[in-house]
Amino acid sequence: MRKSVLVLTVLALACVCPVAVLAGLKIDWSNLPDPSAQTFEDPYRDLSAEQLDDVLFVIRLRGRLQQSHGSEKERQKWHALLNATEEALATDKIDVDWLLSQRETVIERRTLAGTEGNPKYDGQTITIAGFAIPAPPDADGQSVAYLVPEPGMCSHMPPPPPNQMIRVRLQNHWTPSYFHEPVRLTGVLSIDPSDHRMMVIDGVVPMHATFLLEASTVEALETDGDQLEWNESIVNRFHAADRRKTGGSASSD
Repeated sequence: MRKSVLVLTVLALACVCPVAVLAGLKIDWSNLPDPSAQTFEDPYRDLSAEQLDDVLFVIRLRGRLQQSHGSEKERQKWHALLNATEEALATDKIDVDWLLSQRETVIERRTLAGTEGNPKYDGQTITIAGFAIPAPPDADGQSVAYLVPEPGMCSHMPPPPPNQMIRVRLQNHWTPSYFHEPVRLTGVLSIDPSDHRMMVIDGVVPMHATFLLEASTVEALETDGDQLEWNESIVNRFHAADRRKTGGSASSD
């Protein structure tokens, strides 16, 4: 009798365990980038908005003066503006030529920071909330969507960095009912970079995703109480990437 009870108990536990696994490890978007790629020297990061404007203004003025455009009076004005801007930067101990020599290195580091996925979650069953964008199905007919951390991305706002976008293969042929539908997904996450183009609200958009999620569970979300919480620093970084520089205080032409 005791042996039968023990067998039944073991079988019951065996049935419970898969459900716990399917629940997934709950993560947020800040967990997705590779931490080892996020810390690097970036001399542009320490510049104020005005200083960065002035550096870009120097580049613009040097470009104008290297060409044969403009009247003599205009070129004298550009020279004066260039000298004044370079002197202002030198006063702040900013070496424009050295900064420019670091551009390729910084671009490479920033690219890695925005594309490398966190290997800790590669192959893990995870749960993550975001905004789903419907996409054309895969060649095998599997339903596909993209998950992004903020509504409007890829349509009214630029796409996020690749390691902040998840290409999702959806079970049971479920698809988002509308663009940027709030959902919570559970499934196996893998680092599987993809590069597709698709029509979104404002036209054809490149969809570069570092991750693939084989989603087993989809939960529709409706309210702020559904824990759609975004990492403010990441959102601010997205917005900053789309700022337009005009030349700072020296740009009076």
